[in-house]
Amino acid sequence: MNDSRPQTPVKDHAWAWVPSLYFAEGLPYVVVMTVSVILYKRLGLSNAQIAFYTSWLYLPWTLKFVWSPFIDLFKSKRWWIVTMQLLIGALLGGVAFTLPGPHWLQWSMAFFWIMAFSSATHDIAADGFYMHGLCQERQQFFIGIRNTFYRVAMICGQGLLVMLAGKFENAASNPLGMEQIPFAWALTFLIMAVLFIALGLWHLFALPRPESDRQRDSLSGKEIITNFGKTFRLFFQKSHIGIALAFMLLYRFSEAQLVKLTSPFLLDSVDVGGLGLETGTVGFAYGTVGVLALVLGGILGGIVISRRGLKKSLMPMALALCLPNLVYVYLAWAQPQQLATIYAGIALEQLGYGYGFTAYTAYLLHFCQGEFKTAHYAICTAVMALGMMIPGMFAGRLQEWFQQLFAQSLGGYTVFFLWIMLCTLPCFYVVHLAKSILPDRTDR
Repeated sequence: MNDSRPQTPVKDHAWAWVPSLYFAEGLPYVVVMTVSVILYKRLGLSNAQIAFYTSWLYLPWTLKFVWSPFIDLFKSKRWWIVTMQLLIGALLGGVAFTLPGPHWLQWSMAFFWIMAFSSATHDIAADGFYMHGLCQERQQFFIGIRNTFYRVAMICGQGLLVMLAGKFENAASNPLGMEQIPFAWALTFLIMAVLFIALGLWHLFALPRPESDRQRDSLSGKEIITNFGKTFRLFFQKSHIGIALAFMLLYRFSEAQLVKLTSPFLLDSVDVGGLGLETGTVGFAYGTVGVLALVLGGILGGIVISRRGLKKSLMPMALALCLPNLVYVYLAWAQPQQLATIYAGIALEQLGYGYGFTAYTAYLLHFCQGEFKTAHYAICTAVMALGMMIPGMFAGRLQEWFQQLFAQSLGGYTVFFLWIMLCTLPCFYVVHLAKSILPDRTDR
């Protein structure tokens, strides 16, 4: 709301806080959405339970546009950033201390749930503060820096921390005499808790105090409700809204199911159709090799769209998103044990995903142009999260059903990944519809 106010010049010391701020934005999202899947698999939950429980954690990101106006009205964004970081640190500690206990699932899910809301709130405050704390020229300069450190957080969360948990799992014993796997993950989450509390304390002193972040517009409750309603009304009055919503929900229909079962597939034993990898190996495969390929794909996608335009790039990028999923059909059918083969397959799939997802982001940005474009983009990302949440909830149950039917022939994972390929058809259909209504050059 007050992002349009002129900023009071301030000495920003941006290198002292922009990298750490966006590292802090990326890490809890990765922990909630990805690390939790690996954690619960190692603690013995079924694929159906993992997919169902962790898919619900998308909900705060689906709903964050509802409370985002209030972040702008109450306290400063600086206050929200520091408070949420300290709270997330405490919640990570809560997960650590409850994992060895008798009700670890209920307590850890409760902490993850609150962490998801806190992380979504932190996203709102951090992105808003970035515009308050830097002048426009500095904002443009640091775009690449903030994106880079968000990716660094992904590497640390999906890669280094999972590898660390795997190292702790393989230790012969622990000083507390606990079961090794719960101890390993409790220790890993305790390290993350200390890290996040340290980040909160750092930002308490490192973040600048721009005057614009302290000012507050005096809006009545009626004005807030009126603006909120107008935002939604104009969004749903946009031209071709039906096609746009279908695109947002179905472009990643196959990916929403695939992402919930890739780590369980890699971790499951060969006897039940998995690859039998150790925790640390999965961390390296997805958190290092996979993330680097993902970033490379995103960079290439941005270059291609800038040169060819979105309309010409949309269908090729959809093919790049969907066809590499055949990698998992091969891995489930052949069950190779050579790590180089597995790493190459994951790199190819993630490269295609990063490349193809660029078109999705570009389409959202194109669709949201006009009045209230920031709020409308938030609504689009909420629809996107909904499109990931609902299919993901039932992916685990579907894989287990396939396992029961085809355990003696193709195997549950192979049939599930063939199903994933079938689920790419809605993506191609909505891409065809979306392409038909795009102007020839949407990047100009």
